[in-house]
Amino acid sequence: MNLSRLRKIRIVVSLLFFFSVSFLFLDIFNLVPASYFKPVLYFQFVPSLLSFLKLFGLLSTGFIAVLIFTGLFGRVYCSSVCPLGTLIDILNRLKKRKKKIQKFTFTKPFNMIRYSILVLIIFTLISGTNFGLIFFDPYSNYGKITNSIFKPLLISINNFANSNLEKLGIFLLTPIEFTGVEFTALIFAIVLFMIVLILSYSNGRLFCNSICPVGSLLGLISKFSLYKISINEETCLECGSCEKYCKAGCIDSKNKFIDFSRCISCFDCFDSCPTSGLKYESVFSKKKINKPAESKRYFIKSLGLFSIGFMGFQNLKKVSVYVKSKLSDAKENYSTPPGSKNSESYSSNCTACHLCVSVCPTQVLQPSFLEFGVFNMLTPFMNYRKGYCNYDCQKCSDVCPTGAITSLNLEKKKLVQIGIAKFIKDNCVVYTQKTDCGACAEHCPTKAVHMEPENNLRVPKVEEEICIGCGACEHACPTVPYKAIYVEGNLNHKTAKKPNIKKVEQKINLKEEFPF
Repeated sequence: MNLSRLRKIRIVVSLLFFFSVSFLFLDIFNLVPASYFKPVLYFQFVPSLLSFLKLFGLLSTGFIAVLIFTGLFGRVYCSSVCPLGTLIDILNRLKKRKKKIQKFTFTKPFNMIRYSILVLIIFTLISGTNFGLIFFDPYSNYGKITNSIFKPLLISINNFANSNLEKLGIFLLTPIEFTGVEFTALIFAIVLFMIVLILSYSNGRLFCNSICPVGSLLGLISKFSLYKISINEETCLECGSCEKYCKAGCIDSKNKFIDFSRCISCFDCFDSCPTSGLKYESVFSKKKINKPAESKRYFIKSLGLFSIGFMGFQNLKKVSVYVKSKLSDAKENYSTPPGSKNSESYSSNCTACHLCVSVCPTQVLQPSFLEFGVFNMLTPFMNYRKGYCNYDCQKCSDVCPTGAITSLNLEKKKLVQIGIAKFIKDNCVVYTQKTDCGACAEHCPTKAVHMEPENNLRVPKVEEEICIGCGACEHACPTVPYKAIYVEGNLNHKTAKKPNIKKVEQKINLKEEFPF
């Protein structure tokens, strides 16, 4: 087999994975069915590992396949499956367009740094926290970059194009409502992207070989891989071409040495060598093997069918409030999404990849700052100022790759109590302005919040037993700066009683304004 073909295969596979994963985050029109998410993310190492440790399901065994492939062929995951790795390659490609020749040199490994980070990750996992993975998991970091930088940019382009096309009478696109990016998540994504950009421009895959814990772990395994790249001393001309094209900086052409723990199996060296001076053979073979590693061609092809669906969200109009609320609506606990069971389980399994944030149709899921503490920074929380949990939606539980949000059927989800609405009488416009409002009750899907007559006005009352903590009341409440009704999160999710009405329909009409 012509070894240079391996590079072409790798490029095709890596782009397939890259665009498949990227589309999950950038699907602003909700074209991808929820059932496609987990198959597409099956081979993502950290989400698969965490999901397996929690659920022990066959659909969570992708990391085992990655370990097997690494034991056979080296770090093919890093070159072909990891979306952050492919992003780095794309950035390298952009640099190459500016220069005629892309030159890399052999560099000594930063073992102290990469193995210290790996030990830190293992220690935090044993301690029951995902603090390390939140900042270092490559898949989750790619998700943060895509959701906080690329997706807002895509939405802006779409809305700008739609606005100009509408002026010409062309209604081809649909405007997308966007509530903005959480400041902490945006800053982290920008800093991370700049680090990746600088390291990729200066030293290719230095990020993967010095910072990424998955790369460090797979590098340890790849030292003992069955098939390895090596230099053929009989045919090597010592031209150094392979070293110049090695973006991992692991080829020492002068001493004819390859550090396979840092080799990402990109196969660029095969394409650059003019004399077939490189071999890819079994460690047990002395002769060249003609058919190495055909099984590495296996890849996912589940992304190819889309269902058309669109879920829009319009900001609700605020009632005119001239008396500002004075009592704080500060929460002791913030709500976690339905299916996360409890705060401890949620924080110990979430890597903050922000896929749930990206797919949430009402944008209630937002990256946290200190809502869950320093060690769980950027973990998504229910931000009812931004949105509310749609009564007829369980998409976050369908797409979560780590099991932090477990799958729920819709009927069960409608009874999960993630929090309880709390009413602050002295903040309510009914009392402060002596006027009817009823926004909270109008938008409560279970009628846990309802209106009762009092002094010729109708005032809100909360029936906690049937409240599910969706936050529709808090989101709809017009008082400023503090809400008159807010949701206090349950540390452990409970089961609400079924509403005492025959049929409950979603009361939040996305096309209507408040009934004032």
